[in-house]
Amino acid sequence: MGVSGHGTGGGTVVAVLTYRRTQLLPPLLAELVAQAATVAPRAEVLVVDNDPDGSAAGVVLRWAGHGVRYAHEPRPGISAARNRALAEASGADVLVFIDDDELPSAGWLAQLVGSWRTWGCAAVAGPVSARLLAPASAWVAGTGVFDRRREVTGALLGGAGAGNLLLDVRQVRELGLTFDERLGLTGGEDTLFTHQLVHRGGELRWCDEAEAVESVPADRVTRAWVLRRCFRSAGSWSRAEVSLAAGAAGRLRTRAGILAKAAVRVALAAGALAVAVARRDAAARGAAVGTLAAYAGLVVGAVGFVPGEYARVATGTPVEQRSRVSGR
Repeated sequence: MGVSGHGTGGGTVVAVLTYRRTQLLPPLLAELVAQAATVAPRAEVLVVDNDPDGSAAGVVLRWAGHGVRYAHEPRPGISAARNRALAEASGADVLVFIDDDELPSAGWLAQLVGSWRTWGCAAVAGPVSARLLAPASAWVAGTGVFDRRREVTGALLGGAGAGNLLLDVRQVRELGLTFDERLGLTGGEDTLFTHQLVHRGGELRWCDEAEAVESVPADRVTRAWVLRRCFRSAGSWSRAEVSLAAGAAGRLRTRAGILAKAAVRVALAAGALAVAVARRDAAARGAAVGTLAAYAGLVVGAVGFVPGEYARVATGTPVEQRSRVSGR
C-alpha cells in the first residue's frame, strides 16, 4: 500500500500541459469534458498554458462553461507547468496528467480513478500507444521507440512517464514531491519524480485498461528523432538512478555499475550492428544503432549531462542544447 490512504471529497482534476499547440486542444478537450462526467464528483479539466504569450487562452476559455479551467504559467519549462498543475489541484483528491498530443480511450478516466480507489496507491500509470501519422521505415521501426510499454494491471512499477499518470495529491504532498525545475528544459522530470515517489515509499501501479493514444507527426518518424529519444530516455533513467543513490559513495557505485553495464552492452550492440549490415537487415540495423544511442545516453546521464530537448530561444522555438544537472 502507499504511504497513506486516498483522500475524500476533493474530486479529480485532469491536467493538460500545452505549449503553442492550440490546434490539438479542441478534440482533446471535447473528449475530456465527456469523460469528466464518468467519475463522481464530476472531474474538472485544467489546461496549463506554458507559452509566455498565453496563446491557448482564447481556445480554452471557450470551454469554460463545460468545466474547463485555464491557468497561465509563463515560467519556461515543463517542470514549472507540472508544478503549477500540482498547485492548482492542491484541494483535489487526485491529479491526472495527459499530454496535449494524446487522446484518451473510452473509459480511460473511470479506469484510472477506479483503480486508484481500489488500490489506495500514490500513483497509477497507464499505457500510451503511438499512432504514427506517417509510415515508419524498417530502420525506424526496428529501434522499438514506438513499441510502447505494457504491463499487467496492478503491477508495481519503479517509475513511469507522466503522459498518462494519476497522482494521489495528498500522498504526493506527504512525500514532499515536486517536479525538479532544473529539468524543465531537458525533459526527464517525470522519470525522476516517479522514481522519487517509489524511493520514498509510495506505490506506483499499472492500469493497462486506461490507455491514451499519442499522435506522432511525420517529423518524429525519422532516424534522427528516434535516436535522440533513445539517448534522452536512457539518460533520464540513469540520471534518476544516480540522484537517488545514498551519499557520494552510493552515487559513485551507481555510476560505476552503469558504466560497466554500458561497456558490455555497447560491445554486443556493435557486434549486432556488424551482422545486420552484412545481412542488409534494416530493422536489425535500427535496433542496434538505437541500442548504441541508448547506452551512450546512459553514460552521459550518469554523469549529469542531458540534451536540452525543450530549450527555447527568445522566440519560444524549441532548440537543442546541452544542460548539466549537478548537486546529485
